[in-house]
Amino acid sequence: MERSLVLIKPDGVEKKVIGKIISLYEENGLNISNLKLMKADISIAKEHYSEHKGKPFFENLVNFITRSPLCAMILEGEDAIKRVRELNGSTNPLEAKEGTIRNLYGNSIRENCVHSSDSNESAEREINIWFK
Repeated sequence: MERSLVLIKPDGVEKKVIGKIISLYEENGLNISNLKLMKADISIAKEHYSEHKGKPFFENLVNFITRSPLCAMILEGEDAIKRVRELNGSTNPLEAKEGTIRNLYGNSIRENCVHSSDSNESAEREINIWFK
């Protein structure tokens, strides 16, 4: 059973599409093992985006993810990481496949409603950050 961290980012919460996004994951056979609505503090955001530290967009990422509440969850299932990323679609909503979460609800590369782990290693690291 594979696990993935998923964040419904502040823009998704502000648009009131948490339930719609969760339904897409559940309808595709993924199970929620943990879920919380929270406002990320700066230390969690900086730890989450640590691989981007020093890049020109780092502060924008931190400011965005901490601007208002988000929904953090752990999804489980066979090939969960791959399946979640397929459901999310391309980072750029304009390039995302029709019917994916980012196609349906995203506005831009940054405001694309969701984040998910890209590997088993990232999933474990990110789950430990958001669900200590």
